Amino acid sequence: MKILDLRSDTVTHPTAAMRTAMAEAIVGDDVYGDDPTVIALETAAAERLGKEAALFVPTGTFGNQLAILSYCQPGDEVIVGDDSHIVWHEVGGAALISGVQLRTIDSDLGTMNAEKIRKKIRHGVDIHEPKTALICVENAHSNGRVIALETMQQIWQVAQAEGVPVHLDGARVFNAASTLQVDVKTITQYCDSVMCCLSKGLAAPVGSILAGSHALIAKARKKRKLLGGGMRQVGVLAAPGLLALNEMTTRLADDHRHAQLLAAQLAKIDGIVIDLDSVQINMVWFNFSREIDVDKLMQSLANANIKANPPEHGAMRLVTHWQIEETDLARVSQAIEAGIAR
Repeated sequence: MKILDLRSDTVTHPTAAMRTAMAEAIVGDDVYGDDPTVIALETAAAERLGKEAALFVPTGTFGNQLAILSYCQPGDEVIVGDDSHIVWHEVGGAALISGVQLRTIDSDLGTMNAEKIRKKIRHGVDIHEPKTALICVENAHSNGRVIALETMQQIWQVAQAEGVPVHLDGARVFNAASTLQVDVKTITQYCDSVMCCLSKGLAAPVGSILAGSHALIAKARKKRKLLGGGMRQVGVLAAPGLLALNEMTTRLADDHRHAQLLAAQLAKIDGIVIDLDSVQINMVWFNFSREIDVDKLMQSLANANIKANPPEHGAMRLVTHWQIEETDLARVSQAIEAGIAR
């Protein structure tokens, strides 16, 4: 029986076309800047994301932290939502790597208020205060919601007026663009730099992109080397990244539709509470209306050859991707229903 892995969209295997591209990739030495496949990927990514230049990096966390390191000086501060990936899931890297403090503001399910950001900005004029060197936003958010273009624009306008750059954690920015039914550049016009993952939902085995101005990427390239991210014949990884960027981004609506179908099935199960309106990309979050036996639930899923992360703080997440088909969804919902049956 086919294994269904819904723990994340990072678990995807490269497609057959990606494996062929990896085998046939023309390579050079990327630290010397002469790997033609990496150059092709970075050029294509910069164009797709509407930026002057781009840099291939190992991971999304690496890309976000590299952006912070490239914008900031030790002692600066970064304004970011209190529920953001940078705060929750990047191991405190901003403090250790860049020596900056994260100044969090209240976030409404991933949406930050531009006026609240404006009131938090400090320019370091007072000798007691740090300088606000960067604002970080996230779209799509790691809670599965898409941030409205109006919100992005409002934050951008505040940042422009205050002279503070904006970095977009766009790990799933192509998902956001698909949901909003816009070109991705419609989103990225409201940031100075953007990180997007090629291995989250786009099926590349490794890699993310940091895109921004020529000056930022030149600085980031050197700091990537400092952090140990200088890679050699990495065209074998850039080749599937090109397919992720050019082909896999066009099918994300299928993953979103499967997530919505799965959510609708789960909503019919006694004991499950789910906000169907919150299923905006490929993530299905739900809660339980009563106490459940987590071990029983996870065993039921395992018996059905389904991998999933257990509930955390009463909430559970399932993530669809290119290897989850519409015909697989019933098996998932049935296993969960059996696992929480009284």
